[in-house]
Amino acid sequence: MIKKYRVLLADAIAELSAQKLRTFLTLLGMIFGVGAVIAMLNIGEGAERQALKLIDSMGVYNIIIESKEYPSEELVEIREESLGLSMGDINAALATLPFVEGYSASKKIKVHDIYSDFRKSQAEVLGVTLSYFEHANLKLSAGRLLNKSDNDKISQVSVLGFDAAMELFPEMANNTEDMLNQYVKVNHVWLKIVGVLSPPPGDKNEFQGVKIGGDRYRIFLPLSTSVQKFSNDLLTSELDSVKLNIAKTSDPVIASKAVEQLIQLRHGGLEDYTLVIPAALLEQQKQTQQIFNIVMACVAGISLLVGGIGIMNIMLANVMERTKEIGLLRAVGATQEDIKQQFIAESFAISVLGGILGIVFGLVLSEIIGFYSGWAVSWSIPAIFLSLSICMIVGVGFGVFPAIKASKLNPIDALHSD
Repeated sequence: MIKKYRVLLADAIAELSAQKLRTFLTLLGMIFGVGAVIAMLNIGEGAERQALKLIDSMGVYNIIIESKEYPSEELVEIREESLGLSMGDINAALATLPFVEGYSASKKIKVHDIYSDFRKSQAEVLGVTLSYFEHANLKLSAGRLLNKSDNDKISQVSVLGFDAAMELFPEMANNTEDMLNQYVKVNHVWLKIVGVLSPPPGDKNEFQGVKIGGDRYRIFLPLSTSVQKFSNDLLTSELDSVKLNIAKTSDPVIASKAVEQLIQLRHGGLEDYTLVIPAALLEQQKQTQQIFNIVMACVAGISLLVGGIGIMNIMLANVMERTKEIGLLRAVGATQEDIKQQFIAESFAISVLGGILGIVFGLVLSEIIGFYSGWAVSWSIPAIFLSLSICMIVGVGFGVFPAIKASKLNPIDALHSD
């Protein structure tokens, strides 16, 4: 049986090779169809993985509260009703909301100058609580993170984000350990470097239109140091950003409503803050991705349909051109099933060849799109096999009708055809 199918496939390839230009033009439909499917799935897979990385940096079980910025004259009126985001808000949430398990907070420092012995920088400087790094899923490249002793003693120490470290100490870029115990001056304060962070996954600082950090280009110091050693505008809020860690048994979207009610009550009904719910952003991204996949699947399906029609066209043309050959085969003993199998084998061969070339085209296309658009691209082996399988089904499916038509030709009429 296997030998029979090998012979059928070899004959099919030989027959298609005899009509190279026609076969190539037919292949184009399958190549573009499969290529479109592969490119779509690779880009979709890449987008999904990128989204998961970004959400991971925000924390799916975090609720982020950020202070809004206002002009000074407007801020004076707002402060009559609300003190802005503060540690009091955090303490109230911990005391009254049982699903809040922890928190982290940060305060942005107004910077005039940042420089080391080697280079100046425009990095952002944040005073942070000790849990900030854990909640942002930041990892160390060298040294240590800030600790309780640093905060209690108002120590002049800092942890550098990866890009900030590379800018301030380019001569030590190959070994971040050498940056430890060096000093960086922020405004008038010298800070000893105790740690350097690894670059976080991904290179985007925005997700679903929401800024999510940019921790690569930041300098971190204890929150107490930022308050005591640096001047702060009296009208600004005590904190710029707060992350509340929600229990995994709670729904972050539902929990956020309770948090919002609490904060709004404490802020005199003023919305001088922004609430960001990573879990909701993830769900929104999934819906957007699903719409994208449906649209691209329709486009790819139409391309495959056109390719299938092309296969049917070439097979019908082959039936007409080989009418005498079919009659002769029937005359020497070939059955209708033999004729049908021969033409289906040809459809199968061209669909497999088109599928393989389409996969190569799709992989190249997705890389080109990713390179020029900046989109994340990720290869999916199941997607490749799925595309090839669909291509084979379409090719064989559209080849059945010509095969049946060829098998039902009257041998005598076929032999006497012009």
